[in-house]
Amino acid sequence: MIKNEGRSYIFINRFFYPDHSATSQMLTDLAFHLASQNLNVLVISSRQVYDDPLKMLPEYQQINGVVIYRLRTTRFGRRTLIGKVIDFLSFYILMFRELRRQGRAGDIVVVKTDPPLASVVAMLACRDAVIQVTWLQDLYPEVAAALGISVLKGALGKGLMRLRDRSLRRAKMNIAISEGMRSRLMKRGIPEAIIDVIPNWADDSAIHPMPHASNPARQSWGLVDKFIICYSGNLGRAHEADTILSAAEALIRRDDIFFLFIGGGNGFSKLEKDAAVKNIRNFKFKPYQPRDNLINTLGVADLHLVSLLPTVEGLIMPSKLYGIAAAGRPIIAITATDGEIAGLLKEHDCGVTIMPGDGQRLAEVISSLAGDPAQCALYGANARRMLEGKFLQSTSLNRWYNLLTSLPRDNQR
Repeated sequence: MIKNEGRSYIFINRFFYPDHSATSQMLTDLAFHLASQNLNVLVISSRQVYDDPLKMLPEYQQINGVVIYRLRTTRFGRRTLIGKVIDFLSFYILMFRELRRQGRAGDIVVVKTDPPLASVVAMLACRDAVIQVTWLQDLYPEVAAALGISVLKGALGKGLMRLRDRSLRRAKMNIAISEGMRSRLMKRGIPEAIIDVIPNWADDSAIHPMPHASNPARQSWGLVDKFIICYSGNLGRAHEADTILSAAEALIRRDDIFFLFIGGGNGFSKLEKDAAVKNIRNFKFKPYQPRDNLINTLGVADLHLVSLLPTVEGLIMPSKLYGIAAAGRPIIAITATDGEIAGLLKEHDCGVTIMPGDGQRLAEVISSLAGDPAQCALYGANARRMLEGKFLQSTSLNRWYNLLTSLPRDNQR
């Protein structure tokens, strides 16, 4: 427990440093930033890492001024739904107990959305004098229902949504990561006065445009003289890969065009198997890369792919968008052509949006850009300009600092 006097800022997320998942990276950046400003910062997480459920992190650490309590949860991992549910339940129980032990009058608890509905547990655990802020990286159970989990489309899903909404109304503030998410929350009846939008970010000082000739990854991965299309990050149920596979099949005779996949998720192994069955050889798969190497792994590409199913627009905002923009690369978004991502690409002229399923159109756009380096350079420069104008890491971190330090110590509206 933090012993020094003053308000504590308690963050809750299933994963934290040194884990490299997107939610962990966002929380790590913010926690370390706040601690560097001499605030009391405590993180409650699990002992797991995202892509290795058998790896165990220490129960207690203090890193860069942040106190970390890691809960001894079950470790079934993401292979089965029942295993995930058991892991979630064990986290909820231990999280409730730890919040009861740690929270003091005037403290602020910032609860993220991994595991889903953690805000409900925080609402039950936080005494009246503890102030709750919800950091919404996605909206569950809506995401699960949109992805076809039928049990959450009926009464159970509606009941969980009402319970989740109650926790959001009880919170002092709810932070959405996109305007589309804010709109979804307001349609659920969450008062506009307790919703703010603070976008996620990338480390734009460490990640910046790099000429191919200076990038060691192109040489070490055998990609010199190739036009590289990259997908970097999680490829999960909210993303769509068949369009990419179809485009690659259409471009199979183009020896100069190569598809690079870096990351993980349940879609990665399926895509690799499907490519092998179709004998598509211009594919390369790499695991998640160290964060301090992102300047090379993001910069290795000539253009990047972002994928988001139209059914989850406004429920999720892919954080990979900011890293791509930081690297100054063109973006092809496989998603709704009238959605928020499409709007950003059009407004800032930094890429192209293609509806899922239109593999032929994707192949045509890739082929066109492969023969037009000037257009690629323009899209890439505009992507970096978009980042610098709207999505700088320092801007979001400062907004978080100003928000949290300005909240009153009482929990009255």
